Amino acid sequence: MKKQLIISVGREFGSGGHVIAEAIAKNFSIPLYDYNLLHEIAAHKNVDGNELIKYDEVPRNIFFHRNVNGHHNSPAVHIAEMQFDFLRKKAENGESFVVVGRCAEHVLKGNPNLISIFILGDPEAKVQRIMELHSITKEAAEQMIRYKDRKRKTYHNFYCSVKWGDSRNYDICINSSRLGIEETANELVDYINKRIDMM
Repeated sequence: MKKQLIISVGREFGSGGHVIAEAIAKNFSIPLYDYNLLHEIAAHKNVDGNELIKYDEVPRNIFFHRNVNGHHNSPAVHIAEMQFDFLRKKAENGESFVVVGRCAEHVLKGNPNLISIFILGDPEAKVQRIMELHSITKEAAEQMIRYKDRKRKTYHNFYCSVKWGDSRNYDICINSSRLGIEETANELVDYINKRIDMM
């Protein structure tokens, strides 16, 4: 790809946002970063990537979090900031990639080659998808969705001045329940291609 292209994908749990992000990355033949970027960070710092993943997109614990002169004692905060620095460096180096979550629409805001997307879904469709993916009951799926989305919202809103899922923060928001996951991905690819032509 001649032009730099950065796609940030925020998503509600159960909306199929990660699958859609994978389809977009495959279509444009660019890397996808999610928790896997922690393995790259770990390799550079010579630490165990699995230790870092424990804190991936984890809200800081307010009871054990201290900020003294701009320095945090929270592992979750340190790991979040390492991910943000990783993404900024990739962007500054002119690399193209898709990134899922990690406050990317905020961290990379101002990059002219960034296209930010938020994927949501109808509650019933999300519950059905999670039931099938995890072979769990409706009640368990509803509980999982509430927990995951609350966690993502808390994480995002701690690091960002804008609110998670607020349509004003993204170039496009789309409900994957309307067209289905595959067609939603296709529509987003069309949108991205039109944006590329305007870059």
